[in-house]
Amino acid sequence: MAALLLLVACQGVPQAQTPAGQPQAQQAQAETSPVAYVDRELATPAELPPLPYDYGALEAAIDAETMRLHHDRHHAAYVNNLNEALQDYPDLQGRSVESLLRDLDNLPDDIQTTVRNNGGGHLNHTIFWQIMSPDGGGEPTGEIAQAIEQTFGDFSSFQEQFNEAGGDQFGSGWVWLVRNGQGSLEITSTANQDSPIMDGQYPIMGNDVWEHAYYLRYQNQRAQYLENWWNVVNWPEVERRFQAAS
Repeated sequence: MAALLLLVACQGVPQAQTPAGQPQAQQAQAETSPVAYVDRELATPAELPPLPYDYGALEAAIDAETMRLHHDRHHAAYVNNLNEALQDYPDLQGRSVESLLRDLDNLPDDIQTTVRNNGGGHLNHTIFWQIMSPDGGGEPTGEIAQAIEQTFGDFSSFQEQFNEAGGDQFGSGWVWLVRNGQGSLEITSTANQDSPIMDGQYPIMGNDVWEHAYYLRYQNQRAQYLENWWNVVNWPEVERRFQAAS
């Protein structure tokens, strides 16, 4: 019962901060690139995307019941709450989720926190489902592998730093590999459902470290979840996202 109670999602968070200044060319790309998918933005009214695999397909890292609750309840709640927040603002309906999050400070005060939490949750999870696969795992190849080696020394060092950042994220949040405003790869983390695009960064891959993502199977052993998660990483999709961010 205690574990199920931990699956209740979405609490309020502080107001968003304005992204720091970035070089003009990189900032312009960060402000216009699709993020949820490599070829299109995430539309509103929001819709819950279907999982690209069965609930039990990722058992190498995540159990079927967690996947069902995570997708059908948590992600669905972000979608419903975002649509409800936009109902009274016809001028905002039809804008992409990316656009809303990038322009958060200019949205009506009464929906800023709701859009931040639920728009961010919808965007983050849409990415999350795509970068996992039952055929995942192993090591990356191609351009992303070269970039990881150039930035972090080798893949093992990258994994270690990524896991450390995920373990150090206090409370709920995400750990990300992003392309930053200078065009470099960087490991970062965000609290709650904040998106890296709010800071002018392009999320290439990310792992959800909210307790609802792992608690039924791992309880308080987040480090074990982080370690096992590499068994389901969809490196071809991560490569596509890296190329889209380049």
